[in-house]
Amino acid sequence: MSERTWGFKSPLAHVMAEFSARLRELVMDPAVLQHLAEPVRLASGEMSHDFIDAKLAVDDPDDLDLVGVAMARAAHEAGVQFDAVGGLVLGAVPFTFAVALAARSRWFVIRKEPKGRGTNRWSEGARIGPGTKVMLVDDVITTGGSIELAYERVRMEGAEVVFATTLVDRGDQAAPFFQAAGVPYVPMLTYRDLGIEPVGPVRVARPHPDGMPDGVAGR
Repeated sequence: MSERTWGFKSPLAHVMAEFSARLRELVMDPAVLQHLAEPVRLASGEMSHDFIDAKLAVDDPDDLDLVGVAMARAAHEAGVQFDAVGGLVLGAVPFTFAVALAARSRWFVIRKEPKGRGTNRWSEGARIGPGTKVMLVDDVITTGGSIELAYERVRMEGAEVVFATTLVDRGDQAAPFFQAAGVPYVPMLTYRDLGIEPVGPVRVARPHPDGMPDGVAGR
């Protein structure tokens, strides 16, 4: 893992609280978290008066570094070691690179559809497979579809997902999914931190006989 700690050497709860305060400032910027008079349709298909442009929150390299270190530190403090970090395009892309740089790990990105030419791969970057320990990232999770699809694709390659995170979780579905999968999941911020309404129904964690949690929702 990276030696950069942004000055924090405390136990996990305090460390993440310190990061959360700084990350909250980024996301609470009115250009990033927009409160709209009319609801808009999110990528998940859900409607909301609140829109979060997480990629705009990290358009400054220092802010991108901060998020990368916070995410990598969360995995480290949870006792997780990983070989590669990645997620589904497009939302996960900047956070994938940020964590890879902070943790000095390999990176990969997962396409929503196969390439359609050449090797017709689902993923680009690091070659993941049996024995590869993977950390999944995303920008904003609503109902969890994007990061759950990434989870499925990683498992199809034979790799193991050992940690998952996102800049903002604005619902209550991703946590039960990863709980059922036995994967530590630590969002940097939630809808509670931002004072906005949750999106989507609450999901109950139900382990699946083959180790794959039941149900894949929208993003």
